[in-house]
Amino acid sequence: MERKYVSEVKPEEKVMMNGWIHEIRQLSKMTFILVRDASGIIQCIIKDEGLMKEASELTLESVVEIKGNVKEAKVRADLARGDVEVEITAIKIISKAEKLPILVNEKTITTELATRLDYRYLDFRKPKTVAIFRIQNEIVNSFRHYFYQEGFIEIQSPCIISSASEGGTELFEVKYFDKKAYLAQSPQLYKQMLACSMEKTFTVTPVWRAEKHATPRHINEIRQMDIEVAFTDQMSIMKYLESVMEHIATRVNENCKKELELLGAKLKIPKGVYLHYEEAIKAVGGIVGEDFTPEQERKLCSMYPGDVVFTHSWPASIKPFYIMPKDEKAKSKESCGFDALYGGFEISSGGQRIHIPELLIEMIKKKELNPESFKDYIDSFRYGSPPHSGWSIGLERLTQAICGLDNIKEATMFPRDRERLTP
Repeated sequence: MERKYVSEVKPEEKVMMNGWIHEIRQLSKMTFILVRDASGIIQCIIKDEGLMKEASELTLESVVEIKGNVKEAKVRADLARGDVEVEITAIKIISKAEKLPILVNEKTITTELATRLDYRYLDFRKPKTVAIFRIQNEIVNSFRHYFYQEGFIEIQSPCIISSASEGGTELFEVKYFDKKAYLAQSPQLYKQMLACSMEKTFTVTPVWRAEKHATPRHINEIRQMDIEVAFTDQMSIMKYLESVMEHIATRVNENCKKELELLGAKLKIPKGVYLHYEEAIKAVGGIVGEDFTPEQERKLCSMYPGDVVFTHSWPASIKPFYIMPKDEKAKSKESCGFDALYGGFEISSGGQRIHIPELLIEMIKKKELNPESFKDYIDSFRYGSPPHSGWSIGLERLTQAICGLDNIKEATMFPRDRERLTP
């Protein structure tokens, strides 16, 4: 008999199913079992005395094979399919589970996050955890879908680099044969080089940042979704971000209805709100020339609930060296860089890049960095380089915002932070 998934079974048919024991409820004359597989949960009933004795050996999360007759359901079990149930005629334990270190079937997740992450391989079995990553899967798939439709080329940049991509010292050093190397903190420099040849590029890639954060929205290994486009400025590149966010939200709403409902998340199709940096920072009581605090980011988002808030034309002093200064002058106090806020925090930053070698050298020196460390990058612009712009979105942070999660680690399959290297 061919295996059927929970989502496939129909009334009045005989089935064979494989799955995990999600819940057991034993009564005097029958036993109720919830069986879970990748497609959902179904209620199963054992009425035969011999089978009830076998079922007494079952433990939560044991892997089983069951055979039975599908009937229309009379009473819906929590989380299970409400239209059918299976009357079991045979049950086989494939792999018996030992006593669980964390609960998988708790209705409301009460186990501390740190403990859940210690046993992440079990935490993935929780329906709510699965829902998060089904939504994340739809986010990244929608991102790719949108840019393939727009004629972009997906690029693959190196994850081991010889010097900082964005300046600063927040890099993880690695031994690379007899040389010193680093884990990439961004695909920034490479995607620019490629956009200056291929025009419209995007990538989904891991990056690493050796910052000693301990906040609910920071981790040290991240998946970034980046684009870089020739013949664009900061205003036109922001439009790509607004459009892809609309596309992602639309597809998540269409394809992840059950997951959003399970998480209690409501997803509005966002529109772009465009504010000059000075207008935005003053609106939330911030100081001109400084970054937004987390509280100010939340306040600004609360003014435009559910939308993407773009703060553009930031001070050059607080943007990376590769962001084009206004009017292509190193002395300009204003840059062609922006941030995008959504769901209470920053999800993206970007802007127009410097494509003029002499100006780039000047800006690198202004940030107290050594131009020799960026020689290949600078030289790549000496042979006919167009104006170009780009941005990046953190996949985990966007998942956190869409799902309404308290901590970014909930949106990361196996988080890496200052303390955690396992599992």
